[in-house]
Amino acid sequence: METTERRKIQDFTTGSVTGKLLRFSAPLFLSSLLQILYNMADMVIVSHVSGKVGLSGVSVGGDVTAFLTFLVLGFADAGSIIISQYIGAGQREKISRCLGTLFAFLGISAAALTVVCLLLRKQLLQLMNCPAESFGEALAYSTVCIAGLVFIYGYNAVSAVLRGMGDSKRPFIFISLAAGLNIVLDILFVWGFRWNAFGAALATVISQAVSFFCSAVYLKRHLKDYGITVEPGKFLRMDKEILVTLSNLGIPMAIKSAAIIFSKLFVNSWINSYGVSVSAMAGVANKIGSISNLFSNAVNTAGAAMVGQNIGAEKYERVPNIMLTSFGFTFIIAVLLSIVTWVFPKTVFGIFTTDPDVLSIAMEFIPIAVLLYFGSSFRACMNCLINGSGNYKLNFAVAILDGMINRIGFSLLFGLALGMKYMGFWLGDAVAGFTPFAIGLVFYYSGKWKTRKYVIRD
Repeated sequence: METTERRKIQDFTTGSVTGKLLRFSAPLFLSSLLQILYNMADMVIVSHVSGKVGLSGVSVGGDVTAFLTFLVLGFADAGSIIISQYIGAGQREKISRCLGTLFAFLGISAAALTVVCLLLRKQLLQLMNCPAESFGEALAYSTVCIAGLVFIYGYNAVSAVLRGMGDSKRPFIFISLAAGLNIVLDILFVWGFRWNAFGAALATVISQAVSFFCSAVYLKRHLKDYGITVEPGKFLRMDKEILVTLSNLGIPMAIKSAAIIFSKLFVNSWINSYGVSVSAMAGVANKIGSISNLFSNAVNTAGAAMVGQNIGAEKYERVPNIMLTSFGFTFIIAVLLSIVTWVFPKTVFGIFTTDPDVLSIAMEFIPIAVLLYFGSSFRACMNCLINGSGNYKLNFAVAILDGMINRIGFSLLFGLALGMKYMGFWLGDAVAGFTPFAIGLVFYYSGKWKTRKYVIRD
């Protein structure tokens, strides 16, 4: 292996698990943090300029946009895991074919979703029970974001490829560029031009487009540094064998993403029906949930890539250490976040809004926030195993149980049957977050993860 390639591609099959997990997950954590910060910038600036009506519009419009990312989230994660197992198994010649297949499939999917959803955007908002006062703001926000969907898909595809090869630093650099640009444009469009939700969405799409183009150019120029050779005519060509492998894992992971997002939309649609103040708080609750996932998603992504490489190399003895280290990191963070939220609630929720009605609801939300923090912690280590193993059947089971049955079932139980109203729907969402931990625990002790048959064709 050449010196440049050795430096670019990370080998997770040897050395300290703790050190490598920290070095790999730190940029992923910072990337997620920056994404949350520039999404928060939309909400904070719009809230201060146009009040809870604008905040509700960004919240509901953002929910619709988030749902449309289910496909790229599933297939990008699948692509990352497949690449990591190819590296572990020493089958690097297949990586170039995986690149072309992944980019072509997601490009076509993004274009199709954009057309369909632009035609149905009003109906989507109506399904979300968007309050009448904020419908116009939500429509403006979602329209712009749907139009820029191709940039979201493109950036996630490039980042997935880099993560699969053990490179988390470059995605962090590109998302840093997007975050800085987004905040500047938010101030200009929303505070300066008073474009409200439309301006916030436009700032987001422009920053995502810049980030995508920069990352794509980088990947194209440095493919050889990763030991990958792609003929120009085959860069966006789908390979039948790779497409089957990608679909086997990507479809269940996409279903899992879609089911979780859909069930959250279902929960939020009921929550929105309790009025504009509760709808505005739903946006804040979503950001609290994002914060709870911030650390666990970074560790989950890093851990899954590490598990994938070791399973590809058939070094199964390193997998439990990766899981235990992942859990230790996320558990400590959950404890710290819980203390901060419980001791300084007005400071935490005051970041998002100064509206007294919304803040009053926020005080009720504190125990739910704590549950969200620990749910993220407990499921992270098991997601490392489930995703890293490439077990598509188990991913499908998680999709159905976590995404649909438990989240919707618990929400209806607490919210309607037990009469807890919007607090019950939030509680059901938080409790359902522990589902992957329970499933993963059974999977781990079964020992059925000790195979690479789901990805590698021996």
